[in-house]
Amino acid sequence: MKNIKSVLTILSFGFLFSLVVSAQTLTALDGGKVDVQSQKGKIVVLAIGASWLPLSNQQALITNKLAKKYAGREVVIYFVATDSTSAKSKNYASDDELSDFVTRNKLTVAVLRDSEGGQTLKKYGVDQLPSFVILDKDGKPATEAFGGIGTDPKNDVTIHIAQAIDKIL
Repeated sequence: MKNIKSVLTILSFGFLFSLVVSAQTLTALDGGKVDVQSQKGKIVVLAIGASWLPLSNQQALITNKLAKKYAGREVVIYFVATDSTSAKSKNYASDDELSDFVTRNKLTVAVLRDSEGGQTLKKYGVDQLPSFVILDKDGKPATEAFGGIGTDPKNDVTIHIAQAIDKIL
């Protein structure tokens, strides 16, 4: 009986450890912590970009369109900034610089920091910026990342992202 209890205890710790490791907690500009995967029952859209990247301005427009379209529904949208928090990096952006990017682009969603994309890019297999990742209602990736954001109205990524969200809703 002791052996069974020991095995169950070890398995319980292993399960809890796997939950902690798989969680993705990012810091919001206001200093709060957000676990993007723990929002069960909601679809989470991550707009992954950087304030120094010119295409992120276009991404901000797309993000705002999606936020407006899905307002009041079970969809949460975040802008995940991969700007470095190290002043020695060429991709560095202070919180003030990131706030300026938010203001310039009139971003209407919460902004989370993932310095250098260390968590987000690897976790979701994102290989280009800017990109969008959609997490289903269980916090798992629902599709491959949407990248290739451009200015061609014939290939509006907003339509493709909205179709993917609508399938899950």
